[in-house]
Amino acid sequence: MTTTRTPAPAAEVSPGPVQAARRRVGTRVLATLWALPVPILLILLWDRGVNGGWTLPFGIQMRFVPTPYEVARRLADLAFGGVIGDSYSGTLWRHLYASTVRVVQGFGFAAAVAIPLGIVMGRSRIAYRMLEPTINLVRPIPVTAWAPLALLIIGFGDRSTIFLVFLAAVFSILLNTIAGVQAVPARLFEAAAMLGTPPAQTLYKVVLPASIPNIVAGLRIALGLSWVILVVGETVGIRVGLGALITQAREQSRTDLIVAVMIVIGLAGFLADRILLLAVRAAAGRRPLLPTTR
Repeated sequence: MTTTRTPAPAAEVSPGPVQAARRRVGTRVLATLWALPVPILLILLWDRGVNGGWTLPFGIQMRFVPTPYEVARRLADLAFGGVIGDSYSGTLWRHLYASTVRVVQGFGFAAAVAIPLGIVMGRSRIAYRMLEPTINLVRPIPVTAWAPLALLIIGFGDRSTIFLVFLAAVFSILLNTIAGVQAVPARLFEAAAMLGTPPAQTLYKVVLPASIPNIVAGLRIALGLSWVILVVGETVGIRVGLGALITQAREQSRTDLIVAVMIVIGLAGFLADRILLLAVRAAAGRRPLLPTTR
């Protein structure tokens, strides 16, 4: 009697570092290709709208907007000089550095205050009941309403701008941290107790890792708002900064300079968001705390 042997399944070979690196590069290239059509289409529509004198909703007159070529020319002159040759030539990096320092300081202070406070409020009902009404009373006040008061009680200069950035960022981080901590499943605490984790260690071994996605979401929102409010803070009493540059361009009716600085702020915010995600992934290591890019 003959027996038929079924072949053993082949063992799966995990991809080596070279294959994994190629896969990551391919994923990034594909993501870039997917992202390109929208800005290209917007630039084409922008150019067509200016040349055609379109009137958009809200009464926007495209004939008063500079063309993409004029803005690109201004950007090149801002960054490297030698194109237009006015007082703004080659000054981009000085303004960008000053604004970046203000955003980092205000955002850093907001994160240092909001994350610990959010963890305490998320874990303690007493702290939540005591602080939540006051926070939600102050939170709806626009940051622009704080600007005149900040100038009076703090004065002109960097400190008032950093304070406004702090106000813009702190509530998004705080509310997302509270939501993340309160959403930690009770079974995680039970599992930690069964594994012998001391109660004092559950904070950084259970609560913090489980709430990281919400915290990072709050950090990303707050970082974007920081760049938005930066322009408000730099419009009065500051001569160096992207917001100050927009104010000077407005006073001189230089629309090409205004749009160019707007693009710089958008690129700076985009790059800051990517740096934040890279820092979180580097700190997390191999732990799946953040969703992967599809």
